Amino acid sequence: MLQKILVSWNQFLADCLSNLNHPVAILLLQIVTVIIVARFFGFVCRKIGQPVVIGEIVAGILLGPSFLGMYFPDFSTFLFPASSLHNLELLSQLGLVLFMFIVGMELDFRAIKIKTSHALIISHASIAIPFAMGVALGYFLYQQFAPEGISPLSFGLFIGIAISITAFPVLARIVKERNMSKTRLGMLAITCAAVDDITAWCILAALIAIEKAGSFYSSLYVVLISVAYVLFMIKVMQPFLREIGEIYFSNSSLKSHIIALFFIILFISAFSTQLLGIHPLFGAFMAGLVMPTKLNFRNIFIEKMEDTVLVLLLPLFFVFTGLRTQIGLLRDPVLLQTAGIIIMVAIAGKFLGSAVAARLVGQNLKDSLIIGALMNTRGLMELVVLNIGYDLGILNPEVFLMMVIMALVTTFMTGPALNAIDRWVPSKGQEPELGLEYLPENLLTKEVDSF
Repeated sequence: MLQKILVSWNQFLADCLSNLNHPVAILLLQIVTVIIVARFFGFVCRKIGQPVVIGEIVAGILLGPSFLGMYFPDFSTFLFPASSLHNLELLSQLGLVLFMFIVGMELDFRAIKIKTSHALIISHASIAIPFAMGVALGYFLYQQFAPEGISPLSFGLFIGIAISITAFPVLARIVKERNMSKTRLGMLAITCAAVDDITAWCILAALIAIEKAGSFYSSLYVVLISVAYVLFMIKVMQPFLREIGEIYFSNSSLKSHIIALFFIILFISAFSTQLLGIHPLFGAFMAGLVMPTKLNFRNIFIEKMEDTVLVLLLPLFFVFTGLRTQIGLLRDPVLLQTAGIIIMVAIAGKFLGSAVAARLVGQNLKDSLIIGALMNTRGLMELVVLNIGYDLGILNPEVFLMMVIMALVTTFMTGPALNAIDRWVPSKGQEPELGLEYLPENLLTKEVDSF
């Protein structure tokens, strides 16, 4: 009898071990681990006054080969077997599609009308100056670090885009936390970041189209069809969705079939840009931009999906990025020195470029430096761009690592830089307050940790 019990028990254990290696079991275990580790480091960063996204990026790197794979290789192989990475990548890409949809919805074009001339000058300068410096840096890095088969033009343009990006969601979160959201300066910074986001994604979409098309005529077709797609979304889809937003503007009237319609539009838009060879994230971003502009409608719809995206799916993207990031490569003095150069170029281009432009349009010294510090924030948006470059084969692991370090440093320095400016640079006058109606409500009131 005892022997039969032992045999059945051993069989039960063997079945459990077999079930543990099932792809679904591995994925569920990965999700649980990622959420726990990401929330812990996010909590730590919030306690020390840093954006939670910094903690989530660090958590992703620690779960990758830089720490877990180096010191606990057996557990790392068990938790992240090579066969499971494709599933993890697909799930993280889904999270990014939904996240870019949210980012598009949170851009309020009514806000961009405030101080339009100043915002356009500052935002375009904060794109053009670091972009030019990034292209020059790409030329410097090309011979030693560019993957085989990548043209100098593609490599340089992509480095320029990566250097010039600003993380609109992180910036909006910092502005709110520092009680700047009702001031002229905070409104100006958010407007500049919004314009930056749109400009950078359009440039990136054009670069991806050219890189994937393979020939000049093919790229021309892709660009022309992409322009037609954008015009269709703005001229046809946006008015149609605006009418729907006027009808279904409350939580009670927003039925499941209406939510299903918006998700269908989102995924068709993402599918269309993927089909064109651009990237599904650009389609998701465009779908968010053309959603009904009624703030109450947008807030309701965002709240229905935001927590799932930010708490569950985005941390998976950070871990997938961490699995690609090999900190051990920085033991090479050449890579360490090059990473330092990249960081200095990124700060000089974005921080100083934005600050000088703000000064030229009449902002005082302190406000100009604050705008420069905020525009230098990169965070999650930088990682999205870098992963696109890695997937396209434009970035190799060494350049990818150095650019991730740059994103971490420039995001981490925003808080201390603002504190230093507030302490050491004298103020000149008190800024007037703006009405809350100019900002999306969730950027002012909702706790958006992962941004």
